[in-house]
Amino acid sequence: MKIMSFQASLAAALMLAAAWLVSPVSAQTQTPPAAPAPAQATAQPATASPAPAAAPAVVAPAAKPDAAAIAPAMKELSPWVMFMSADVIVKAVMIGLAFASLMTWTVLIAKSIELSVASGKLRSALKKISEARSLAEAQMALGAKQGILPSFLAAALREARMSAGLSSDAGIKERAASSFSEIVRAEARRIRIGMGVLATIGSTSPFVGLFGTVWGIMNSFIGISKSQTTNLAVVAPGIAEALLATAIGLVAAIPAVIIYNHFSRVTKSYLELVSRASGAAARLLSRDLDRSHGSAHSRAAE
Repeated sequence: MKIMSFQASLAAALMLAAAWLVSPVSAQTQTPPAAPAPAQATAQPATASPAPAAAPAVVAPAAKPDAAAIAPAMKELSPWVMFMSADVIVKAVMIGLAFASLMTWTVLIAKSIELSVASGKLRSALKKISEARSLAEAQMALGAKQGILPSFLAAALREARMSAGLSSDAGIKERAASSFSEIVRAEARRIRIGMGVLATIGSTSPFVGLFGTVWGIMNSFIGISKSQTTNLAVVAPGIAEALLATAIGLVAAIPAVIIYNHFSRVTKSYLELVSRASGAAARLLSRDLDRSHGSAHSRAAE
């Protein structure tokens, strides 16, 4: 009997231990379905299944708006859009540089026409008086035309007339040469009109554009500090607008320097023609003086 009671008590203890060990597992497996009501257990799979899908759906749109915001911004970085979105100071710099570039091309067209016409007229006038023997004959060959060579001839005749009765030919030639020098200097100043504008644009435009760039980059850094981000999509538009000012400055400066050097050579060639005209007038004056003295000596000999 004692053995039977011991076996019964041992079996009961084993059953209690097994029940205690199994109870946590059954509690874990039965806890989720036991929490909701039986009526909601059938509806919860419909709501529970979108819940895991809703979490990726929320994460995916969070990444897509950034890409969609960056892509249009990069596509819209055209020069006109950058100009319109630039700061007022940067806009003023760009407009000033664009106006300077317009002036450069205007000077190019105007000076090219002026120098071409002036050189052609002077070459034609020199050709007409190449066979002239006196100042009067040269004036008749040129007619009533206005130009640098008629000015030389008029100055020589005026000096010869005002020095009539003087026996010193050297003094007459010296005074005529002084008049010729004044005419040459006046013509050089006239023909160089506009060259100073080209020199100013060529030397200052890069620095003006650099000022606009520095101002734009300063505003970009201020925007970075306000937005508390260094994302390239935030920084790139402001830096691009700033660099556009430097680009426009170079566009205005480089042609101005090239055109200035070109006109320096062309102007030098034209002034050499002016010097030839001055020499031609001086030779005609010298012949008239020698001829007048020769006739005076022949009359005195008679």
